[in-house]
This record gives sequence, C-alpha cells and structure tokens, in this order.
Amino acid sequence: MKSLFIRCILSLFFLIPAYSVLAQGSLIQNVEGRTSMSLDGRWQIIIDPLENGYYNHRYKPKENGFFMNAKMQSPTDLIEYNFDEGYELQVPGDWNTQMKELYYYESTVWYKRSFDYDVNQGKRVFVHFGAINYDAKVYLNGEHVGDHIGGYTSFNFEVTDLLKSEDNFLVVKVNNTRKREAIPTVNTDWWNYGGITRSVSLIETPSNFIKDYFIQLKKGSKNEISGWVQLDKGTSKEIVIEIPELKLNKTFQTDANGRAEISFKAKIDLWSPQNPKLYEVKLSSGDDNLVDHIGFRTITTEGHKILLNGEPIFLSGISIHEEAPFGAGRVTSEAECQVLIDWAKELGCNFVRLAHYPHSEQMVKVAEKNGLLVWSEIPVYWTVLFDNPDTYANAENQLTEMISRDKNRTNIILWSVANETPVSESRVKFLSNLVKKVKSIDNTRLTTAALDTQSSQDGYNMIDDPLGEYIDVIGINQYCGWYFGNNEDCANSKWKIGFDKPLIISEFGGGALQGYHGSENERWTEEYQDALYKYNLKMLDNIEFLAGMTPWILNDFLSPRRNLNKIQNDFNRKGLISEDGIKKKAFFRLQEYYKNKTL
Repeated sequence: MKSLFIRCILSLFFLIPAYSVLAQGSLIQNVEGRTSMSLDGRWQIIIDPLENGYYNHRYKPKENGFFMNAKMQSPTDLIEYNFDEGYELQVPGDWNTQMKELYYYESTVWYKRSFDYDVNQGKRVFVHFGAINYDAKVYLNGEHVGDHIGGYTSFNFEVTDLLKSEDNFLVVKVNNTRKREAIPTVNTDWWNYGGITRSVSLIETPSNFIKDYFIQLKKGSKNEISGWVQLDKGTSKEIVIEIPELKLNKTFQTDANGRAEISFKAKIDLWSPQNPKLYEVKLSSGDDNLVDHIGFRTITTEGHKILLNGEPIFLSGISIHEEAPFGAGRVTSEAECQVLIDWAKELGCNFVRLAHYPHSEQMVKVAEKNGLLVWSEIPVYWTVLFDNPDTYANAENQLTEMISRDKNRTNIILWSVANETPVSESRVKFLSNLVKKVKSIDNTRLTTAALDTQSSQDGYNMIDDPLGEYIDVIGINQYCGWYFGNNEDCANSKWKIGFDKPLIISEFGGGALQGYHGSENERWTEEYQDALYKYNLKMLDNIEFLAGMTPWILNDFLSPRRNLNKIQNDFNRKGLISEDGIKKKAFFRLQEYYKNKTL
C-alpha cells in the first residue's frame, strides 16, 4: 500500500500513470475494422443493491459469486440466484429508462449473456466494451478477466484461452454508485445512467497484430503525414501503409518493441466543414490487415483567432449531451447519433461540443462524415477532489483512453480537461498536469477547458482564470439573463481577456418548456428563452476576441437536479429542442444568426 501511495503522489506531479494498475489491458484501435461477433441484444440481469452476489456476510469477496452462473445439480443444492429466470435488459442501453424500478437506481446490476463461438485456432479473441457506467468487473465462464473504472470510454480484455465452442457465459458486474473521489464526482447536472451503455463484441485478431496507430498531419505541415504504428508484440516486422487514392504505398520497419515511426509527404485535399474529405487508409503487417478512413487538416491559433488549415474560422457550435433525441435515455445507435448531428447541421453549426464526457465512437465518426468539428471532454466537472492523487490518476486515465480511441478522427480539434471547476492552487496544478499529459500524447490538437470564473474590472467581465495560462483556447460558461442579470442588460455586458488567446463562449442559455408561451419576461416560456438568445447574441457580437460559441444545449435532457413539477419533471429545459424532437423559438433565432454569421 505504501508503494502504491508513493506511486500515486509521483503521478500527480510527474505524470506517472498510477491509475493503469486499475484499468487492465490496453485499447485495440479500430475494432470496426476487425472480424467480430456482436454480443448486443437481450442480457439476463440480477439487481443486487446489497452486492450479495459479490460479498459474503462478513463482507469478504466470494469465490462462488454470481459470476459463476451456478446451476442446481441435485434437489439438495442451495443456489439463491438464477439469471435465466429473472429480468432482462437490452444491451447497449441504460437500465434507468428500460425499467421504471431502476429509474433512480444507483448500485449493482449483474449482466449475463450466453453464447457459442466458433473457435478459430491460431487466432486471438478479445471482448470489447464501448462503455459501461461506471465500475465494471468482467468474468468469462466463471474466470475474472478484468476490471474497468470510468463510464464513457472503451476497453477490452483478452479471452482467447477461456472460450469454448459452446455454452460460454459472459458475466459483468456493473455498479454506477456515485463517489466523492470519482470522475465525475457525486454532484453533476446530467443523469447517472447505469448499465452497459454501448456495444459489446468479441474481436478476433492474428497472433501478432496492429494494436494501435496514430496517422495525422505533422504539426505545422499541410503535406507531411506522420505518426506511428504499434504491434501488440515487440518484434521487428514490416508495416505497410497504403492510401490508394493518393497512389501511396509506404513500407516501414518496426523496432524491437513493435513500434514504427512513420513520415511521408503527400498532396492532400484537406478536411474541412465544407469539404469533409476522408481517405481510405490501409494498414498491414504479416497476415493482419486493417482499413480506416482518415481525414487530414491543421488546427492552430494566432492571437485571438483559431485557424483551420491556416485560415481563420468562427466556430458556430452547439453543446450536445449523449441523450436520446426522442424520449430519454443514453444514445445507443448510429441512427440516433445521425439525428442529433442532422439537427446541429440544420441549426447551421460547423462545430459541436460533446459534453461533458467522451461520447460514443459512432457519434464522433458521424460528426466527422458530416463536416462537424468537435470539442471532446472528460468529466472533470465542478468540485472533484483536486487534492486526491487517486482522483487525478482516474482523470488522467480517462483522458488517455479518450485520446487513444479518437486520435485518428480529424474533426476533433479540442481536447477539454474540465468544466466549471472552482479556482484553487490544487485545481490549477491538477488541470495543468492534465494539459501537459494531452500534449505528451497528441501535440497536433488544441487544449481547452470550460471555465465559469471571471472577475469584474472597471465595468468589464474580466477573463483572468489562472488556468488560462496553460490551455490553448479559453472556454467561458456564462448565463446572463438566467442565473444573473436581466435579458436586456446582457446586450450591454462588456468583456476583457487577460490572455492573447481565442475565446469560445462554451455555454449560455436558459430554460423553456416547449409549447409553453407567454411574454418575453416570463420564465420558462419559449418567448423568454428566445429573448435571452436575442440579447446574449448582441453581447457576443461585441466581443472582438470571440472565436466561437456552443450555447447550452441542443435538446432537453434528463437531470435529477431539475425538480420543478409541470415544467421540468426531471428535465433540464435549456434545450433548443424538446425531448419529443420539437424545436423551440430560440432554435430558429440561433439558426438565423448562424446563417448570417461571418468572420
């Protein structure tokens, strides 16, 4: 314990990834490009609020817990559970919106899926999870294969030696209990959806395979592709990269660690919102072959401007939660992602903030194909324990997993390390270390954080959060007309910034119940929300150093903080679209604003 504590302390100050001891295995890149078998569908479940399936009456872990999927062999057997005669849930999906009994539930649910598998000799097999919220323990055929903490990032474990041709059973213990030391912490403004919320599959690979790669434009260049390819096993082998459309075929040699650094020149049609160009990229090594579709662009800053491919761009955006576009619940399909992205496109956006956690890989790819730039974020939200080394290690691990999964998606231009965190010395150290971690993994993109602190100086809102020294682009959440001030006063609000850096207003807005009408001075009416947007947009037009905006938020979403009956009914009503998919008046005001927006 002492050595682990020392390692955690070192990780806080020297970026040693102590949390990796809790997240077993490393992520396989591009699972969609692999031979796979889906395990999505109906899973049997046991609801276990006292964790009887894991702990005995002395609160010691059991050797014969629910993960054994035991069956009675004789009439005298005492087995007090049976997956096959209980409830079922759809995977992917959250349990909160599938069963009314689990609407507010926060504890353990056991999931079980039985399956046969055509074992292919000489091949390796990994079980891959798109995401589980929050604490997952995974068992195959009664054997523990790994644990994962964090509700929004992908992970996988090798199960080659445990698979049988028939009667396999995969059991997952899922616990979504909020904890003070966790990321996010106990206090948030979105629903704590529990469950296996993204797809599950078995991924097949050769014995040694291309585990990971990073292929993007070299920082500062528009015609040099660079990066690396990593084999799963350390060995010297040839790596071939082909881009057929560019008539490129390049061969590289891995080192003894199985890694090959790559670099080559190419005449590239750059990706942009107007031209979301993706190239087919083929990677091969021995008998392993992968295909990805990758775009290339540059993203830099110059004073208060953001430059895409060397040209200034105003980021006309919207914030989005991973909330189903109709009804409620976690987004579970590409079709739902497409609806959300189509709404953003209809609004006139070229940019989306995927808040407040990594959204699904499907969401990022749909946005990429549709020409939407992306702000991607980890859930370091509000008052996390900035003095706790384990909390930092957890945050760094989630950050690393987010970047690892999505680093080849060219539409991501901003990695965000936090949202609305209170200023303190420990918080600045915590977040600045995360920024350093981003730069050590990926120096081709920009860093940001959504701040909500600014001081008043000579009648101006002064942006002077000390974290601004470390991030490339400053985000500010401000709610003039909703949490403070009157709508009319917002138009005259003036801003100054203490940094020669671009500013994005990462949140503004107010609530409205769709279909509720009245005067523009009456809270919760569509008219009030519309007026709030009218006056806030006038204010933003007067901020000369403004580089973009992502108002809060595209559509109404569930939040247990929202308790006003007949108006909120557990929904945050700041959406421009209702939970039924109906657009509010403010949607059309912002749409018109973006239509007429120029640099």
